Amino acid sequence: MDLPRERLSRLGPTTLSDAELLALILGTGRAGEDVGSLAIRILTDSGGFWALARMSVTELARIAGIGPAKAARLAAAFELGSRSLVSPDLGAAPLSNSEAVFLRYGRKLMASQIERFIVLCVDAKNRVRAEREVARGGRTSCQVDPAEVFRLLVSESASGAIFVHNHPSGDPDPSRQDLELTQRLISAGLLLDIRILDHLIVGSGRYTSLRDAGLWPSSAAKSSSSTALPS
Repeated sequence: MDLPRERLSRLGPTTLSDAELLALILGTGRAGEDVGSLAIRILTDSGGFWALARMSVTELARIAGIGPAKAARLAAAFELGSRSLVSPDLGAAPLSNSEAVFLRYGRKLMASQIERFIVLCVDAKNRVRAEREVARGGRTSCQVDPAEVFRLLVSESASGAIFVHNHPSGDPDPSRQDLELTQRLISAGLLLDIRILDHLIVGSGRYTSLRDAGLWPSSAAKSSSSTALPS
């Protein structure tokens, strides 16, 4: 019978089970537990790849049989998988709607167990010129400094911005704080002549676009319709 590595070489990675894929990444087991048994136990105890991908490197390292080196290897594998979802051609294309924003930038936030706030700096044609995480918090909140956001946008000579952040609870409905922050950011954008195009909140497999949902703050009424992502 083929070993997992041999079967992968002959038939491709889709022929391997979750435990076999994990075993290949881990490489070795530990005293009294071979790598195959270790992989099965880790997946069973943790709840699978989805749960593992949501863990920090520190949390991964605490799992019996993983440790710091294997934890770093796992975290790198999850990040590579996330980055591989975006092709170079797609990354260079203008953002045309909120779904495009979610597919390109939001999906990788779904696995995060802490709130992270991402700023996309775009040019006049809605092409992303820079992507930066400007804040991260805990499981229920994230403190965003508007001054830090606009220092970034000005330094990148951005014509506009799109904001993306996640709710680790999995519920993408905006909170009162989300709406108030968006109002402040839009107001600052009007003063600096930087278009604020949208604010996406990412949950578990879905998202809410404040603009699409009709939750765009009233101060944005001063902006022309061209401020929105093109439909």
